[in-house]
Amino acid sequence: MHHEGLDPVLVFALIGVLGVGSQWLAWRFRLPAIVLMLVAGLVAGPATGILNPARDIGDLMRPMVAIAVAIILFEGGLTLNLKSLTGASLPVRRLVFVGAPLGWLLSTLAGHYAGGLSWESAVVFGGILVVTGPTVIAPLLRQAALASRPASILKWEAIVNDPVGALAAVLAFEVVSALNTQGSLLAAAEHLAIGIVVATVAGFAAGWAIVWTFQRGHVPEYMKVPVLFGAVLAVYAGSDTLLHESGLLAVTVMGLYIANSHLPSFTEILRFKEHATVLLVSGVFILLASSLTLDMLMLLDWRALAFVLAIVFVARPLTVLLSFVGTDLPRNERILVAWIGPRGVVLVAVAGLFGTRLEELGIADGPLLAPLSFALVAATVVLHGFSIAPLGRALGLGAKTAPGLLIAGGSKWTVALAETLKEADVPVLIADRNWFRLRSARQAEIPVFFGEVLSEAAEHSLDPNAYAFVLAATDNDAYNTLICTDLGPEFGRNQVFQVGRHEGQENDRDLPVTLGGRGFAAGWPVEEYADRLAEGWRFRVTGLTEAFGPDAYREANPDALILGAIDKAGGLRFADPKTEFALKGDDRVLGFGPPD
Repeated sequence: MHHEGLDPVLVFALIGVLGVGSQWLAWRFRLPAIVLMLVAGLVAGPATGILNPARDIGDLMRPMVAIAVAIILFEGGLTLNLKSLTGASLPVRRLVFVGAPLGWLLSTLAGHYAGGLSWESAVVFGGILVVTGPTVIAPLLRQAALASRPASILKWEAIVNDPVGALAAVLAFEVVSALNTQGSLLAAAEHLAIGIVVATVAGFAAGWAIVWTFQRGHVPEYMKVPVLFGAVLAVYAGSDTLLHESGLLAVTVMGLYIANSHLPSFTEILRFKEHATVLLVSGVFILLASSLTLDMLMLLDWRALAFVLAIVFVARPLTVLLSFVGTDLPRNERILVAWIGPRGVVLVAVAGLFGTRLEELGIADGPLLAPLSFALVAATVVLHGFSIAPLGRALGLGAKTAPGLLIAGGSKWTVALAETLKEADVPVLIADRNWFRLRSARQAEIPVFFGEVLSEAAEHSLDPNAYAFVLAATDNDAYNTLICTDLGPEFGRNQVFQVGRHEGQENDRDLPVTLGGRGFAAGWPVEEYADRLAEGWRFRVTGLTEAFGPDAYREANPDALILGAIDKAGGLRFADPKTEFALKGDDRVLGFGPPD
């Protein structure tokens, strides 16, 4: 089918709509976003010919992909906090220090012997394959509801190995580039050493300059993200101009430096990288998927199938199982982690860029990297996406209940609420910075977290899949607001609640809508719950039936405060003071009412 070239502005708009639209649909219907993006790109590109980047934007495509990959690699560097790595569990450290180089080696062998790639392409591709894709793992873990430890291992492996794999691919490409452009081995080694030094110095210098200016207030808050974005582009272009192909390594080093500099503005920087990555990752994926031609897809023969099978059934399991030798991890958890290793958008983006670069160096099979990466992504997402939950249940690693409630603030009434939820088989945990306030919870055998709930220790210690809601219920209104503001992006703004503010203080309407969480139940402050508890009020879970429905419950409990409900699957819903809470006929009502 013949189509005239589209206007470049329309092309960019179409890429944005397809990419972001696919991500939204994936969130809405709980599907892997990468599958929808792959389908959208293939339909708009080779299937219909509506979108053809080579035809529509021509020479702009290569620098666009290069800049996008540079920002993606910078974002990868920002995620690697070395302090977090040293504090991670032993299995995670093994997957980084043993699994990454071992996975690189095994993937290289699979690419050469099973996929038929040249050693140059195989070693570059093998480095990229270290990445398991945090943007793919996270939704799979949420859907599968695995037990705490294997879910945490898979999550942190994806986060930490994301920059490690990209860095491995960059270094491998530097070696291949030096060997193919310098002639002699000595000249290649000299060129490689100079490239690494230049990139490292440029990355460290730029990172130091950003940290120095930000810490001393030389850049206003509203300009920090734009300045950072401009600095990344400048470092990439400047380093690449000074020494060809050193820019990607430079921006990765820059991200690593900033991530480990304890910047007060680091939260805002992370918000930038999250937003930029969603846009760039989806855009690059659509761009590369629509750039596939029928001729490129025809290159995927039996060797491509052999390569995918070798990665999925040999390289990944061997990497994990050998990495866990000597650890006390149970066999069922080793099997689950060894099987689950979906690849994501970073693999496609980096492979697409390096495939083009390898072709420019005269390596004939460089163009194979893009279609192979798409094939591997599609296979792993489908295989692992559909098997993670059944395999977890078969191995006894499925979560026993639906996600529950994380309560910040230990007190008599929060312990009473937690006991009631625990009796209803709802996971609940109480966190507090005061050990004494947790005494009642410990005596009631309620899970507790002693420490700052907003700290890195909490991020590593708390199971991300066990709790879907947060209730900030301390006696400090400002701290409750801070908890909900900080945890809102992670849990979802609709999932974080806080008790009402103390009487005599500013009204909630005085706070910007960007701060704090939703009001909890009727908006009572902590003193109201404590006083009612002292008067004999109790938390109760009452099941509804056809004979005893929502109206009957309200008639029988006219003074009770409805806090929320538990559906038949064990899922929680909480009431807030701004909306009328709707009960369903098969709910269990969570109420707080007088003793009779």
